Amino acid sequence: MRGNLLTLCLLIPALTGCDYHTAGSATHLPANVRTLAVPVFQTRAQAFHTEMSFTKAVVRELDTRTKYRVLQSDKDMPDADATLTGTILSQSASPLTYDSSSGQTSSYLITIRAKVVLKAHDGRVLYENDALAYREQYQSTQDLSGFIQEDAPAVQRLSRDFAQALVSDILESF
Repeated sequence: MRGNLLTLCLLIPALTGCDYHTAGSATHLPANVRTLAVPVFQTRAQAFHTEMSFTKAVVRELDTRTKYRVLQSDKDMPDADATLTGTILSQSASPLTYDSSSGQTSSYLITIRAKVVLKAHDGRVLYENDALAYREQYQSTQDLSGFIQEDAPAVQRLSRDFAQALVSDILESF
């Protein structure tokens, strides 16, 4: 009897402290948040439209995975319960592999660093991450007559990965 009681006393804290919850039930967002403003991300990078790709991907991810109403219009943003702002800190493309016969670069590694802050209407910080880094490899086109710029599709893929990870991180508090 005493052994069963001891076992029960040891199991109860272990079972109740495991942080098990259903998807979407643990969140950094208070229950009164129903609308999220997502203005176009700022950028410090010298790259074309990366901030637009990242903003669109985050809005799309929030729309498809959450029940929150996402606001993008400047006139509606002051009415939002919370605002998610982002900044592209840097974007770089580095040669990764070379074609031994031509000596030209055959693939690149694109790296984008960003930070995001989610603030409640009253200014409280609900979520913040200033060290987001994403990388994507892409092949360069060797045929110069049919040259296709491959970095834009790589940024698109990176923006989807970024948005999925960001929304998951905001929603799930594991």
